Amino acid sequence: TDLIKLINEGRISGKMAKEVFEEMFVGGKDPQALIEEKGLAQISDESAIAGFVDKAIEANPMVVAEYKAGKKQAIGFLVGQIMKASRGQANPKLVNEILQKKLQ
Repeated sequence: TDLIKLINEGRISGKMAKEVFEEMFVGGKDPQALIEEKGLAQISDESAIAGFVDKAIEANPMVVAEYKAGKKQAIGFLVGQIMKASRGQANPKLVNEILQKKLQ
């Protein structure tokens, strides 16, 4: 139940929860301790995510141009770059929201 609470609070993603669950099952550790130990906490700080978004936009001007020209699937590439830069820790929902605002 602690693991579900962490997911609902947005502290970890579903993907991270799977990894934590496996570790809990094998080692019997507390989910919060595992998250801290493995550095799996999800980044939900909007200013931190905005920094990743700005870097992705700056590094990929052609993709941004494609998006603005109507190729909406180009945003998926930018989201992927942001998730890669954050080592999968950025909150994907916030990444999408901030990215869409900045691309308008």
